Amino acid sequence: MVQLIVGKKGKGKTKQLLDKVNSEVQSVSGNIVYLDKSTKHMYELNNKIRLIDVSSYLITSPEEFLGFVCGIVSQDHDLQQMYFDSFLKIACAEEAEIEPIIKKLDAIGEKFGIDFVLSISRDEAELPASLKEKIIVSL
Repeated sequence: MVQLIVGKKGKGKTKQLLDKVNSEVQSVSGNIVYLDKSTKHMYELNNKIRLIDVSSYLITSPEEFLGFVCGIVSQDHDLQQMYFDSFLKIACAEEAEIEPIIKKLDAIGEKFGIDFVLSISRDEAELPASLKEKIIVSL
């Protein structure tokens, strides 16, 4: 399952994402991974959450990003949730690529029982209609 936190830059999406992941860590029995564009939020995350700085891995396309995600999934059979902050940046995604990437993440999530929560710097109105049902927070 994919859930979205959406809103323009500077509206508080990262805070919402951090609050959600830190509250979920209490009730989740499996592992949680948090992907970000830097290690800036390292000390705001519970120490049971694995933070990965995606910028360290030289990802330059959505295909490479999805391969990276699949690599993480393949290495952790206890993985239950993944959080993506600054999704468009870490996935190197353009506007037209958002929907196909999220469809692929949905398929990965369903096959391996993983929930994905993404923060996207777009207004709800800018997203395709098929993604609106996935929005859990709109700022």
